[in-house]
Amino acid sequence: MNVAVVGLGLIGGSVLRALAAAGHQLLGYDADPATRATARTAAAQAPATQRWQVARTIRDAVAHADLVVVAVPLPAVAGVLAEVVGTGYTGLVTDVTSVKEPVRDLVDRHLGDGAGRLAGYVGGHPMAGRETSGFGAADAELFTGCAWVLCLEPGVTALPDWLELATLVTGLGARVVPATAVEHDRAVAAVSHVPHLLAAALAAVAADDPLATALAAGSYRDGTRVAATRPELIAAMCGGNAAAVGPALDAVLAALGAARSALETGDPIDALRDWLSPGSTARRAWPPRAGTPVELPARTDELLALGRAGGWVTRVAADRRTVTAVRPVPPPTATG
Repeated sequence: MNVAVVGLGLIGGSVLRALAAAGHQLLGYDADPATRATARTAAAQAPATQRWQVARTIRDAVAHADLVVVAVPLPAVAGVLAEVVGTGYTGLVTDVTSVKEPVRDLVDRHLGDGAGRLAGYVGGHPMAGRETSGFGAADAELFTGCAWVLCLEPGVTALPDWLELATLVTGLGARVVPATAVEHDRAVAAVSHVPHLLAAALAAVAADDPLATALAAGSYRDGTRVAATRPELIAAMCGGNAAAVGPALDAVLAALGAARSALETGDPIDALRDWLSPGSTARRAWPPRAGTPVELPARTDELLALGRAGGWVTRVAADRRTVTAVRPVPPPTATG
């Protein structure tokens, strides 16, 4: 497949490297000339069968592409889509942005919606970020084993397009999770976006005490790792998903308020033990254990039901009529 990747940061650069390593024909583009130069140098150093090219313009990058991967932060998506449309591109478009409803709205505005859409679109989000950024951090193995959401909007997303992307993504070793944009944004608010805000708050509070930072060890490291992400990326991620992040943050603040109240009780140790127990149980049960793979019909309703159950797709059949799917094994229930 001929693929154009627009945006060569951590995720876009990793997509470029991973697809090139899988044997696809890749053209990359980044608005930053220094990034383009770095990517060209890296291509020359890659094995001969896994190299890519770097275009000077978006028009050059998408000219012969079957698929365009938009891999820029949310504030830059509209501009990229406008340039892609301006080239007359009519193939398939996906993105790797960490929020999906705002991108879907931008796609409708620039590519059109319904039968009049200029190009196919399937929203995507690989859950494989790191606190490091830039093409220098890109890794062809970044997506191995990761969950990669591919949005499937009933009556809107063309199922053949979705299956095409699912085939490509599973070929990189990722687990494809079907979801609507609304479902995705609500879920990642809780497990990705709010944790970034908490990590930033913890790091900032501890920074006011030199003794605390001198004593910081594993708990601080693990709890604040993603605070090292560039602030503009976190702001775009959380601000772009404000409608879902707000309620998710409120829920965490309410839980922390309950912990604060527990400290004021006559027996704070006992009260905190009760408060900590559900979280401890949930964390020890994660990640869920994979169940036995099954074959499912490649239908929108079946795929969305799979995603809502926490399941994922590992393979798309060659005839695109079925998928190999895995559902998580429910955690054992306590007996007493």
